[in-house]
Amino acid sequence: MNATRGLRAAVAVCALTVLAGAAVTAQEAPAAQSAKDVVKAKTFVSHDPVARGSEFQVAVQLQIANGFHMNSHKPLDSYLIPTVLTPQAPAGITVADTIYPNGHNEKFPFSPDKPLNVYSGSVTLKLKLLADATTPTGAVTIPMTLRYQACNTSACLPPVKIPVSAQITVAAAGTKGKALHPEIFSAAAPAAQK
Repeated sequence: MNATRGLRAAVAVCALTVLAGAAVTAQEAPAAQSAKDVVKAKTFVSHDPVARGSEFQVAVQLQIANGFHMNSHKPLDSYLIPTVLTPQAPAGITVADTIYPNGHNEKFPFSPDKPLNVYSGSVTLKLKLLADATTPTGAVTIPMTLRYQACNTSACLPPVKIPVSAQITVAAAGTKGKALHPEIFSAAAPAAQK
């Protein structure tokens, strides 16, 4: 009888230990994240207002969540999904160039022998644009689509496209605009920062 009680007690202790361990594991496990929540985008404009007939820039600053990365614009393997910013230029706005910073090479547990070229931390993408003589004056929205695939050291989230937009004010030709955000626009395209 004492042996049966002892066996029951041991089984009960084991069951409680397993249940307690499962509860702790569930609490420690990160909540499932959406790829759209991993990268936050903020836009900046180089001048205000932008005069008709003048060049200006838009920067899209990305903040990538800690522990995540995304492939650079020029990944090292063709099967990897590059980061791409696609502007949908409104009437009167011409896209002259899209500038992507260099990524950094990093090895991961899933690719220990071959580094990947990635962005992590903070990275800034830039557009060089022209407001031509026909651009409507006043407030103008420049819509863009950012496509990327966010990954951590063990898995990749599905690729996503997120909408991003920049607001500019267009003024008559010859209007002197104020230069904004020199810390972003006066330097050459920086490398991605970890």
